[in-house]
This record gives sequence, structure tokens and C-alpha cells, in this order.
Amino acid sequence: MPKTVRGTITVEGYEVPVSNPGKLLWPEAGITKRDYLKKLAELAPYLLTYCRNRLLTTIRYPGGVDGPFFYQKNAPEPLPDFVNTATHENIRYIVLDNLPTLLWLGNLASIEFHPSLHYVNDSLPCEWMIDLDPTLEEDPRIMEAAAHVGDILGSLGLQSVPKTSGATGVQIIVPIEYGVTFDELRTLGHFIARFVTERFPSLFTIERLKKDRGDKIYFDYLQHYSGKTLAAPYTPRAKPAASVSTPLTWEEVRQNPHPSEFNLNNIAQRLQQKGDLLQAVPPQSVDLILKHLNRVK
Repeated sequence: MPKTVRGTITVEGYEVPVSNPGKLLWPEAGITKRDYLKKLAELAPYLLTYCRNRLLTTIRYPGGVDGPFFYQKNAPEPLPDFVNTATHENIRYIVLDNLPTLLWLGNLASIEFHPSLHYVNDSLPCEWMIDLDPTLEEDPRIMEAAAHVGDILGSLGLQSVPKTSGATGVQIIVPIEYGVTFDELRTLGHFIARFVTERFPSLFTIERLKKDRGDKIYFDYLQHYSGKTLAAPYTPRAKPAASVSTPLTWEEVRQNPHPSEFNLNNIAQRLQQKGDLLQAVPPQSVDLILKHLNRVK
């Protein structure tokens, strides 16, 4: 058995333990734990924005992304002093709100970060996310599908930001004015989902059972709900290319990129050039659309 290498790094005045820094977490991309911690530090100003004050679920890969994994909701013991937690429905969640906690989780081989869609001690959504999920293992039409949804949102007067899930899908984020409920967004999502499935019947489906979807792209308006999670903007993913869930411009979507093009090896350079595209879109009002839908019920 190789000897375990242990040490600490000082981050914002705290000692963060580090073990086995040379362990390969993404073998195909050549990314070790040491590399990963450096890249997490670069991502921190962006990733923390979408995890702060939310209930965090992580997916851990102790042996690297090619090995076994497990979901972690309950905070592991013992917890360092710098880790904050919040209890919700008898689960003690980590609240990822500082760099030492992010690097501590990185050392535990937490590869993916899935925050709640609402803030701690709140029941209203932080933003609206539409999840487009290919039924096929990989579907070259996913960006085409996202562009159609973006066009429809635009026709309703809503600005939105597409992002790669980092896996095979695309999520479309609409920053919203605070006060809308999950049920109201589900009503709105169902309306748009039915519209695109009727307009593009060979491309979209709202069939929940995967075995009944054929080769269509699932428009998931149900995943955006209290108690559920979606991959955070800028979370790494456990994919061979070390892809990162990355916000895109609509122009980029129309160029049909592959999600693996946005990864841990180039995300820092992209952020230096483009910044956080999500911050460029102000909160949108959906009140008028909801009023119209309520009238035609």
C-alpha cells in the first residue's frame, strides 16, 4: 500500500487539510488533486456565488472519476470550524459560502456541487431553471433544442442564459424577481414545454419515463422544485474531459459547441475573458405571463 501523504494549506487564516495531492482525479485529463484544488480556488469567486446560502449536495469520488462515487447530503464528522451548516428536514447540510470550505470539500474528492434551488430557511426559488435532458447518451441536437427554447423565452420578453450541464444536457436560467413560487414557475414551465413539443414534435418530449421518450430531448420543467437540486453554474463534473457547467452566450449556442469544450483546463481563461455571463442579466418579471396563463385556464 502506498503511504498516505498528508499536509495542510493556509486559506484565509484557516488550516485546510490536504491528503494525497498527487492522486489522479481525472486520469484522462491528467488532473491531480493538487491541480484540482488550484482550479477550485480559481473558480471560487464564481462557483460560491451560486452555492452561498443554499443547502449543498455533493457527489464524491474518493478514487477519482473512474471509480465508485456517493452522494453526500449530511455533513461528515468531524467538521472544521470554518464549515457552516444548516438543518433542513432532519438533514444537516453543508452551506458552501467560503473558500476554505470549498477546498476542504475538494480534498474530500467532492467533484460535483448541487445546491438547493432555494435559500436556507426560505421556500421561494432563487431563479428559474429549465432542464433539457437528452434521452440518447449523447444528442447532437441539444444546442438546437436550447436555441429554440431561448427564442420562445425571448418572444415572451424574458432574457435568459443557457449553460451546459457539464454532462450531456443544457439548462436555461432565467434570473427572476423575488416572490415567485415554485408552483407558479412549474405552471409557466409546463406552458412552454407543451408549446415546444407541439411546435417541434420530433425534437422535444415531456414524457417522464425514459423508456417512452424514443430519441427525443426531455423538457424537464418538474426538476425545478423545492427539495430538488441541479448542477450549479461552474461546478466541475465527473466526466473524462473534466467538463465544467458553463454559462454560454446564445451566439455560442448557435455554433453548436460540445459540453466538453468547457472544462477545468480552460475555464479560468474563459472567465477572465468573458466574466460571469449570468451576472449580466437582471432579474426578470414573469407576473404578466402568469396573469395571462391564469386568465386562459
